Amino acid sequence: MSVTYIPEKKVFHLRTPNTSYVMTLAGDFGYLLHAYYGPRLHSDDVSYLTRSDETTYIRDRSPKDKLSFLDCAPMEYPTGGIGDFRDHCLEIETPAGHNGVELGYKRHAIFPGKPALEGLPASFGESCETLVITLADPILGLEADLLYTAFEDVDIITRSVKLRNAGGEPVVLTKVLSACLDMDNEDYSLLTLHGTWARERHMHYRKLGPGYQGVSSQRGETSHQEHPFLALTSPGVTQTQGRVYGMHFVYSGNFRAQAAVDQFDAVRAVMGMDNYHFRWTLAPGESFQAPEVVLTCSDKGLGQMTRSYHRFYREHLIRSKWLHKKRPILINNWEATYFNFNTEKLLSIAREASRLGIEMLVMDDGWFGARCDHNRALGDWFVNEEKLPGGLSYLVEEVNKLGLKFGIWMEPEMISPDSDLFRAHPDWAIQIPGRNPGLCRNQLVLDITRDEVFDYVWDRIEAILSSANIAYLKWDMNRQLAEL
Repeated sequence: MSVTYIPEKKVFHLRTPNTSYVMTLAGDFGYLLHAYYGPRLHSDDVSYLTRSDETTYIRDRSPKDKLSFLDCAPMEYPTGGIGDFRDHCLEIETPAGHNGVELGYKRHAIFPGKPALEGLPASFGESCETLVITLADPILGLEADLLYTAFEDVDIITRSVKLRNAGGEPVVLTKVLSACLDMDNEDYSLLTLHGTWARERHMHYRKLGPGYQGVSSQRGETSHQEHPFLALTSPGVTQTQGRVYGMHFVYSGNFRAQAAVDQFDAVRAVMGMDNYHFRWTLAPGESFQAPEVVLTCSDKGLGQMTRSYHRFYREHLIRSKWLHKKRPILINNWEATYFNFNTEKLLSIAREASRLGIEMLVMDDGWFGARCDHNRALGDWFVNEEKLPGGLSYLVEEVNKLGLKFGIWMEPEMISPDSDLFRAHPDWAIQIPGRNPGLCRNQLVLDITRDEVFDYVWDRIEAILSSANIAYLKWDMNRQLAEL
């Protein structure tokens, strides 16, 4: 079994082939504490590692030293406003303006397989077991389902949280992170990945010390600049030696990955959605599902961590039919022509590509509306038949006759101020009335949270892709979110 519960010890033990992850319940209230994560254990009970018996509040069940306990306990899912002054995973606001949320054990369930996360990308699998621990705040009526899945074929544990308002009043969520790791500091360094366009994912180490260290994105995307990943590494770690704890976020929007060393030389590492501009009203009866964090622990250096992630994503996240196939070799016309192309130019590229054994031609930016440069026509997703006489149908058929598949470029979530769409619907763009909007590549972002905007975007994508034998869509996002 990958997950076990020892009721007499109140211990949860999750196992992968080479690692163990252990939690325990403390006190009558049932605080969920993190006891251990590391090389696989033979014993189930390592609850002594939480040192909760050293704290007066737990031993005497007295409120007099509650803050002493909360200020040092290795919390599995820490919350704000009650006396844990380190970083939190959950922060809220009540109608009365209070921020305190205190979660204690309510129930748990263990079952085979892994459930989907509603509305979110997430891993899947059958060779795994899932533990759901439900914590609750009896004052607010707020419940938190902590989801853990331990995989039997790879050293991975996934974590996520689903919040549910079982009370009678709305609760405003102001911060919802997906995972926390509390552990003793063993002279760890923090590994993060940084860069910029065309120079992404440079490894950067810094020695962990007091105060917050980490990475985040507030661009509306994970970004070229930062990656939703962190690792805690032991001194002298190499590709083949040393202890590594990895945390990776399955989400493409704003994120936060952060670690800090506290006054007792303990590390708290947290990961989840960045709380910049985050404010979610959870009405009675409603729920909120946070994205997934993927944890791994390697006792054989960075290489083993990397291989665990690679194997896990190949076998438990990617669903594409191309998973175990060689990708087609394609050629894109962009650097060859930029915006200056027509049907004959594209066919000349396709003929040479076919002769060389290339398998696909991708037509890039410039095939629609009055799009002759970066300054105009995004949003006008109608074929420019002055460039492409006969439209997409003729071009694609001719490319297919040469033995090549056909792909097309789109950036459907964007709009140019110089476009027919903007002139007809300027309010569809995300902007602040009266404020001069900040352009990037001379474009704005469409507000696809509005039904009429979403319907327009969907209809244009569907019309283009169904108009010819298009095998591949290159979808860009070249501007970050601003003017919020």
